[in-house]
Amino acid sequence: MKVLIVGMGMIGRTILNTLIGEGHSITAIDENKEKIEKLIESYDVMGVVGNGACLDILIEAGASTADAVIVVTSSDELNILACLVAKKAGAKRTIARVRNPLYRNQIEQMKDELGISMVVNPELATASEIVNLISLPSIDNIEHFAKGRVSLVEVVAEKSCSLVGETLISLGKKLKNKVLICAVQRGGEVIIPSGEFQIQEGDRINFTADSKSLGDFLVEINLIERPFKNVMIVGGGRIGFYLAESLSKRKYKVKVIENNKAQAEEMAELLPSVNVSYADGTKHSLLIEEGIKNTDAFVALTGSDEANIIVSMFANEMQVKKTITQIRSQELVKMLAGKQIDHNISPRQIVADRIAGYVRAIANNRGEILTLYRLVNNQVEALEFALNSDEKFYNAPLKDLKIKENCLIACIIRDNEVIIPNGNSHMQKGDNIVVVTTRKNFSDLTELFE
Repeated sequence: MKVLIVGMGMIGRTILNTLIGEGHSITAIDENKEKIEKLIESYDVMGVVGNGACLDILIEAGASTADAVIVVTSSDELNILACLVAKKAGAKRTIARVRNPLYRNQIEQMKDELGISMVVNPELATASEIVNLISLPSIDNIEHFAKGRVSLVEVVAEKSCSLVGETLISLGKKLKNKVLICAVQRGGEVIIPSGEFQIQEGDRINFTADSKSLGDFLVEINLIERPFKNVMIVGGGRIGFYLAESLSKRKYKVKVIENNKAQAEEMAELLPSVNVSYADGTKHSLLIEEGIKNTDAFVALTGSDEANIIVSMFANEMQVKKTITQIRSQELVKMLAGKQIDHNISPRQIVADRIAGYVRAIANNRGEILTLYRLVNNQVEALEFALNSDEKFYNAPLKDLKIKENCLIACIIRDNEVIIPNGNSHMQKGDNIVVVTTRKNFSDLTELFE
């Protein structure tokens, strides 16, 4: 598939890295000549130097025959204009990064009138991820399929958790609320478990569940915690704004610490129900003074990865129940594996994964892939497929199908029913299914079978 990426900043490069191994023909566009030259040297991509909103530049890059043009420069206005120009040049689909909170309510209108196929807001998407982590205290991560009807959840099997010591077969007989455990991280190893797999204390467990029964399941396995009330956010940028706004609407007590006076004053004016302090949130004495010891959840969102890591470690020392840390550098994320960081988030990786899922969906001629998430430090992929075409494996019990190793059908959505499958379950035309796999670049459902 022919893909143009306009804007080779951090997000643009992350998107390129995510898509580069999937067989696409990629052209990078940026006004910085040095950036383009380095990309051409490092990757098997084409490069064009120039303004991505200029018709001549887009035509030179091949927009007239492009399957997708992804525009992620630092300017919302340029991104919108570039998508409009690319569409006029003949591009089949356009994707724009739009970050400004003032444009949020206009997104759908922009999509319709300007022909933008997809709008991504890294900060809003990241804030939504954090809200999920805070609203369900006992979970480490949650993703949604089938328009929110199916949840893919990560939890840690603590000593008190009733999953510990059980095999998947024994759990299937005991549990009232049905879930499917589809991936387990044990140390540095990721396992797609079989029925005989026994859960140990400390395992990081990913499972699919009907969203309606998720809370009941967490109660059943003794992993439910009392709801959080007090949230402290260090960093009042765009993510901090979206997060504070969302949490305050949900009646959380939110304190934001921001070291830019103008930014702090603006947030205080826009969010009167949020306690905003103009101060340096990286000073331990200030954090103690502001009440970190009485905080349920601590979120580090400064512009410095290193500062975020340090203040999050301090929050852990203060026994804050949950810390969430923005870390942009993937190298730092790798170095911190297993260290004192509970949850790290990367806006650019969140956006890259969402765009990669969309690109995969349109790359597949049958358009089967609806949603894609990468889990466990990108070692596992979870994909939602729409079963639109006729296939020979329909209506056969799953136990009779030869499914490849390290692949698992984790959920079946039929009409409005969420089915947690067993060996006697079957797929049929019109279903959506969720597949979990450690195999990379999985794009066609037929690849699931031997």
